[in-house]
This record gives sequence, C-alpha cells and structure tokens, in this order.
Amino acid sequence: MSAVLYSATGGVATITLNRPESRNALNLEMCDRLISVSQEITSDKDVKLVLLGANGPVFCAGADLKERQGMNEAQVRERRMKGFAAYAALEALPMPAIAVVQGPVVGSGCEIAAACDFIVATQDASFRTPEALRGTVGATQRLPRILGKRLAKDMMFTGRVLSAEEARQAGLVSRLVPAIELEEMLLRMTAEILKAPQAALRLAKRCIDRGVELDPEGALATEIAAIEEQLAGGSWMGKK
Repeated sequence: MSAVLYSATGGVATITLNRPESRNALNLEMCDRLISVSQEITSDKDVKLVLLGANGPVFCAGADLKERQGMNEAQVRERRMKGFAAYAALEALPMPAIAVVQGPVVGSGCEIAAACDFIVATQDASFRTPEALRGTVGATQRLPRILGKRLAKDMMFTGRVLSAEEARQAGLVSRLVPAIELEEMLLRMTAEILKAPQAALRLAKRCIDRGVELDPEGALATEIAAIEEQLAGGSWMGKK
C-alpha cells in the first residue's frame, strides 16, 4: 500500500497519510508522495477543495527516526530537504486545503497540518514539537507565525503538549468537534465550500496568503490585482 493515499471525486481531493503501523511517521516515501500528489491536485481543474487526514489513531508521530539510522550526512540532508519540499507543496495548493486531525500530532505532523489553510480537530488531538529536546532542528517557522513565538518556544524548549482545546484557543485549530460528529460536520462544511465559485476560492486564498506577508498598501494592491483578474476572466458575481 502507498504511504500516502489519494482520491478525488465531486470536486474534493482527499489525501490520507497511510503508515498507521508506524504511527504515520514521515519518511522519504511519504515526502515524495505528498509532493507528487500535490502536483497532481494542482493540475486537476476539477478540484475545489482538499481534505488531508490520516489512517489510524495517530495523525503523525513526527519524522521517522528509524529511517535515519545508518544514513550518512548527505542522506540526512536530502531527507530533511524533501520534508521541506513536501510542506511547501501542500502550502502552495491553489485551492482550500483543510487538515482533519485526530490523535497526536508531533513535529513534522505539525508542519503538515499547519501547511494547510486551517485545521479541524477532534477532542483527542494534541500537538507537540520536541525537535530541540531530541537534538535536532525543525518546526521552527510555521507554528511561531500561528501561535506566536513565546508559545512556540515553550513547546519547543520544554516539550509542552497542547491539547486540542488549548490549540483551538491559541488559534492553531479552527474547529473542534467530538469524533462522533466529525463526518457530519465535514459533510456540511464541504457542501458549503463546494457552493462557492472555484475562481473566487482560489483568488481569496491567494490574497490572504500573500497579503499577510505585505504591508497594508501591498496587501491592498494584491486584492485589487485579484479583482482585476476576476473581472477579466468573467468570473465576478459568481458567474463561474
């Protein structure tokens, strides 16, 4: 079985981390697969929404440390760079991408979830970034931008685990639901998103992602450029 499953139907693409026997620990195969799947989704004009989840009780236990045993320096470097490329590929998806999280989310799992546009979590979810305690470096960029640097440092330096509720309060998790209600909530949310014009979803995502990195003037220019693109493409007022 593939380490990452992918399917697309009815405008929704589903990505599933699929190494439950290894607690979905991220290895080179998963990195390559996440990159290739992201490229496939990007080129699929019918996909309006991406849902990213995992098989098993653990969303992702972090990097696969067993894989690194016996690796030389060049191989470790290659593996780390593939991880960064995988996160970036998910983050670059032009359509909304939602992480659906159940169970522990550790290290690389936090990167994968944070690379999506927002996170829906069940109450058994938890978040941890123990890289520094393990003697390595990672998960230092996305979480500080979401949580703020002080909470991110607390997690990194002490191994603090954020509960699902704490993650919701801190802004990492957007929606928190009981596991028994997850599927129903996803169906409702998906139905609402699919009602929106595809072009409007993609332009809105682009404006938000680019705008938060710019000053107010640059951010406004980004939105105006998107409006001009929408008008030129004839997709204004929900026409397409």
